[in-house]
Amino acid sequence: MKQFLIAGALTCAGFAALLLAEVKVDYSHSADFAQYHTYSFIKVNAGNSLWTDRIQRDINEQLQTKGWTMTPSGGAVGITAWGSTKDEKTMNTFYDGLGGGWGWRGFGGDGMATTTVENTPVGTLVVDMFDNNSKKLIWRATAQNTLSDKPEKNEKKLENTIADMFRKFPPPSKG
Repeated sequence: MKQFLIAGALTCAGFAALLLAEVKVDYSHSADFAQYHTYSFIKVNAGNSLWTDRIQRDINEQLQTKGWTMTPSGGAVGITAWGSTKDEKTMNTFYDGLGGGWGWRGFGGDGMATTTVENTPVGTLVVDMFDNNSKKLIWRATAQNTLSDKPEKNEKKLENTIADMFRKFPPPSKG
């Protein structure tokens, strides 16, 4: 009987590991997160408007529990989120010297840009936060095995993944 219980527990643990998304969080250690209290969405895209709405809803829920307030525009932090429900090629562009404003489609100004192409596996979710004054990336969370084309099975998984992304948010303030 004891062997069956142990085998059952190991099986359950294995299934739980398969269901959990792998979440990674990174942030600027020079950013003072205590100064931020408002945010605006720059862009959220996940292949269809249903996933986009769910991602935005879950991010809102997490940030509001941390005392942050969403504003339609002009928040202290700008948020972008991108999700993949199928294998895709992704272009990542890194800007040097953004200049004074976001410019066309959120970026622009003077400076150089470097673009690389990467294969983004199905289920990837990336959430970025930018300081709206400096236009610098201050926080990034990535998760794999989060989204799929089967929303009835994965909506709760998305909610749990975003909660995991924000579990230790905001990062400790500098100083």
